[in-house]
Amino acid sequence: METGSRLAALSLLLSAAVLSPCVCVISPLQINPLVYEEQLLWVSGAQGQVNTYRIPLLTFTPKGSLLAFSEGRKSTSGDVGAKFIAMRRSTDKGSTWSPTVFIVDDGMKPDGLNLGAVVVDEEVGSVILIYAICFHQYLCTPASTMMVESRDDGINWTPPRNLSVQLGVKNFAPGPGFGIQKRYSPAKGRLVVCGHGTLEGDGVFCILSDDHGRNWYNGAALKSIPYNQRKRAQDFNPDECQPVEMMDGSIVINVRNQNNYHCRCRVVVSSHDGGLSLPVDDLYFDYALVDPVVAAGALQKDGVLYFTNPSNENHRVNLTLRWSLTNGSSWVNKAAQIWAGPSGYSCITSLVSGSAEDRKYIFVIYEKGHKDYDETVSFAKIHLYGGQ
Repeated sequence: METGSRLAALSLLLSAAVLSPCVCVISPLQINPLVYEEQLLWVSGAQGQVNTYRIPLLTFTPKGSLLAFSEGRKSTSGDVGAKFIAMRRSTDKGSTWSPTVFIVDDGMKPDGLNLGAVVVDEEVGSVILIYAICFHQYLCTPASTMMVESRDDGINWTPPRNLSVQLGVKNFAPGPGFGIQKRYSPAKGRLVVCGHGTLEGDGVFCILSDDHGRNWYNGAALKSIPYNQRKRAQDFNPDECQPVEMMDGSIVINVRNQNNYHCRCRVVVSSHDGGLSLPVDDLYFDYALVDPVVAAGALQKDGVLYFTNPSNENHRVNLTLRWSLTNGSSWVNKAAQIWAGPSGYSCITSLVSGSAEDRKYIFVIYEKGHKDYDETVSFAKIHLYGGQ
């Protein structure tokens, strides 16, 4: 009889655990990330017409599918040359993936295309990809900012549209990473895509759209010093960047410090007017985020700011996840190593569904190798509380 009573009590406790909404609440103080699953999405030199896959992007669609993008560099591993934009799609949160499709082919342009930023418009259910062509202008001209769009969950894409008619002809390399749709005031609903210029005319530049990508205009600019002049070591040269929107409506942009101005660390700058300006008063150097001069990932999820990069002052190795409970003003004094070896660019995303299960995970795509960081592009599902 006593055994039966204990079983009944245990059954009641298990039922309460399943049904009680309180059990689902996990404090950010409990974050202890664990790489839960990982798989290679692309292997350089192993898939037909592509020499090297680089510049990975990752996003969820409004319908909850995962889209992964990369540059398929046709004949060389370098930034200049003909390319595809490669894509794979997952409808089960990254457990399985579609075969690779090439959604953009630049033909055999000698200066090729350059990814790029993906931005999701939740209000109309579209996914927009912004990229550059002839960015370096070594072998073709003029440079142009291009856009393709999908309104059916990444299955079909529009023909490329040249935005230079609206933005002017300029060297603008979006991202690499994601653009944002403002969730909070000011400028709620605005699309914001930030990127950089050529090394001489470098800086952080943002383009904006208030009508779901039909029309674009130039927004904030944080220019390098000296501007439009050949750079020297330790000149101020902000470069590739990742914007995130904070819960107060500000946009925080984490920036590659191209010439190691002031430190071998990241530059951080903020906009408080929806991407129209980037005041120098709101710029600082984040000494905690040591960096070997690389594109990095950033994401704000449930009030926690996440950051990924190869955490090393001199070499692209040791891809590391860090997190901040104070909007980036300080970082928790521990980190999660995703990959110890050669690692390069990264991008982070998460599914914002409101469910307790989806609050547990973030997803990282990154360049990964054993000898060189551009050997593969890998996808990692990370359980934020899995290391408990």
